[in-house]
Amino acid sequence: MSALAGKHIILGICGGIAAYKSVSLLRLFVKAGAEVQVVITPAGKQFITPVTLSSLSQKPVVGEFFTANTGEWHSHVDLGLWADCMVIAPATASTIGKMAHGIADNMLVTTYLSAKSKVFVAPAMDLDMMAHPSTTANIDLLCSYGNIIIEPESGELASGLVGKGRMEEPENIFRTVEAYFAAEGDFKGKKVLVTAGPTYERIDPVRFIGNFSSGKMGYAIAEEFASRGAEVTLVSGPVSLSVKSPAIRLVKVESARQMLQACEEAFPQSDISVMCAAVADFAPADVADRKIKRERDEVPVINLVKNPDIAKTLGSEKRYGQILVGFALETDHEFENAVGKMQAKNLDMIVLNSLRDTGAGFGTDTNKVTVMTADGGRTEFGLKSKQAVAADVVDSIAGLLQKQTVS
Repeated sequence: MSALAGKHIILGICGGIAAYKSVSLLRLFVKAGAEVQVVITPAGKQFITPVTLSSLSQKPVVGEFFTANTGEWHSHVDLGLWADCMVIAPATASTIGKMAHGIADNMLVTTYLSAKSKVFVAPAMDLDMMAHPSTTANIDLLCSYGNIIIEPESGELASGLVGKGRMEEPENIFRTVEAYFAAEGDFKGKKVLVTAGPTYERIDPVRFIGNFSSGKMGYAIAEEFASRGAEVTLVSGPVSLSVKSPAIRLVKVESARQMLQACEEAFPQSDISVMCAAVADFAPADVADRKIKRERDEVPVINLVKNPDIAKTLGSEKRYGQILVGFALETDHEFENAVGKMQAKNLDMIVLNSLRDTGAGFGTDTNKVTVMTADGGRTEFGLKSKQAVAADVVDSIAGLLQKQTVS
């Protein structure tokens, strides 16, 4: 039986040539046992008729706020509460922009703004529109809201041009949505420890040694685990982020030693630990109790001491059955350094990213990683949103759990 059996799905259809593919997608959802409500934009009706869609879904298609002949009100709020997920395919540049900025001028966007469930967005447009900075910025915004972007394919487009912008095939969209529900709850009962963000090592009351980590990757991983049933402890350095899931217990720390203490408290009970924080390697040996004044003639000398290696410390304490995952941000000899860290710290898996890859590293909403495992496995992923990377990392950890179960 499909994981979609009995699920309530809103299928949003926008006005693009790829709307014809939505008929196949609707049919796949219905065959899998899902109950589907189609919501279509006014422009969408120019490409595909509501009669076709309602015949397949066995439900009247919703396209306006009111039914013209009866005045019946279509409640976007009720639809948002009813749905287990919302799939917008095709999603045009216009609708993506409206969704990103809350322009609720049609039934589809108002329903999106009311949705309480996961939203999948399958863009479809010409390659120049897809590559335009306004479109890429809007897609990044949608990602930051927690939506899942189903990337378009590269190929021949309706304009006759060849490039990225063709909506993903209905079968692949279907598999993506089905996989999401199949994965729901696969970490139920598991306790997970995640670290995120930088650490700040004080020099005096107003200055510190730190780094540019935003914490976005670690927070995305914590949210992904929580969405799949795990009970998560997130130990976070100083960042401007907040958690969304009630299944995440947030522990805020400042320094590396504070982070180590919080991790050592949570680690013994944890089934999985993911060390994603960018921990400062060094800290001042002495912290001034007053601000160091620049007016002094001599330049202050700051003596540094090594901070504890949190991943290595936990690796030495790891019990049988626990999974310990580290991150490695490298600038050269990336694979050799990552393997060396994995072995030295007794890690089961390490996630490598390189500052030489555009769009990866600190301060971005995207990342490009390679997952390496202690048994020699190696999987490279392309540039994706950090939410999508988090799903890849957690999927990889699920694979480790399955291997443990088999062995």
